[in-house]
Amino acid sequence: MKNYQYPIDLDWSNEDIVHVITFLNAVESTYEQGILFEKFQQAYNQFKEVVPSKSQEKQIGKKFEDISGYSIYRAVQLMRTKLKEENLNKKTQIMHLTMEQRRK
Repeated sequence: MKNYQYPIDLDWSNEDIVHVITFLNAVESTYEQGILFEKFQQAYNQFKEVVPSKSQEKQIGKKFEDISGYSIYRAVQLMRTKLKEENLNKKTQIMHLTMEQRRK
């Protein structure tokens, strides 16, 4: 993982900051080595408790992509695609963005 500053709101509690950073780490893992579906989904759900509005999620996503090159949107879209798949074993399914998926 690269060394950069995460887009966090200083008004968030320590627990909220941990949830947001955990989710951003999950997005990084989706790009770098892959992540268990269940782990990504849990991190996203905790992130949404801290950042419930779509507009704030988009703002954080833009800042994060600008500094890291990783897209929250693409990672979440992959999760949603996996949710729709039949016979998905959510405990063992690994999410990983391919080079082609990264460009879409």
